[in-house]
Amino acid sequence: MAKRKENSTNSLNAEYLLTECDLTYAICKVGGRWKLLILCKLEEGKLRFGELRNQIPGITERMLTLQLRELEKEGLVKRTVYAEVPPRVDYEMTEIAKELVPIWAQLSKWGGKHRDFISNNHHRPKQNETFQY
Repeated sequence: MAKRKENSTNSLNAEYLLTECDLTYAICKVGGRWKLLILCKLEEGKLRFGELRNQIPGITERMLTLQLRELEKEGLVKRTVYAEVPPRVDYEMTEIAKELVPIWAQLSKWGGKHRDFISNNHHRPKQNETFQY
């Protein structure tokens, strides 16, 4: 993949959003298709790679590996390798990641409410339409 120019408008905008808005920064850390789902699966405790893969239908091994690496790099997942034959690796949430649990519980509640709203109104919102809950 080509690198973005450091002084491109896109790079400057991304840097601004990540340094000036804590909410955007937080969403970037857990955003993406699989990260929150992975963290939710780790909420109950440590899981091995295969256990995680089995609990997330549709994720490929490559994507799970990439997402776990990113979560580990961001300090949200701890990876423990045991010196055994065959090697065993566990993944678990870090303490800072555990602080997300009540936040995503609230987001989940909102998501269910919004999904019901959309399905009960049998339409998709038009551009510039606001929702009345």
